[in-house]
Amino acid sequence: MPIKSYLAHPHEGKYKELLSELSNIAECDIIPSKNKEIAIVITDTKDDFEDQNLQITINSIKSLKMLSMVSGFETNQ
Repeated sequence: MPIKSYLAHPHEGKYKELLSELSNIAECDIIPSKNKEIAIVITDTKDDFEDQNLQITINSIKSLKMLSMVSGFETNQ
């Protein structure tokens, strides 16, 4: 199962909207920054197909300016 972490950067003035939209995605855990308008996003999916669909969903969020992957790995089952 692919597990990845990202830094999510919002468009200016869209931070709360970005957090709200990301928190509605079941496969995402969100950790908002306390001093900057940035969020850590952790994704956990069953397989590569689900991971690809999740990427499409996240990238379609209009308040998202940039998503930078920090780490990714796949656990063996």
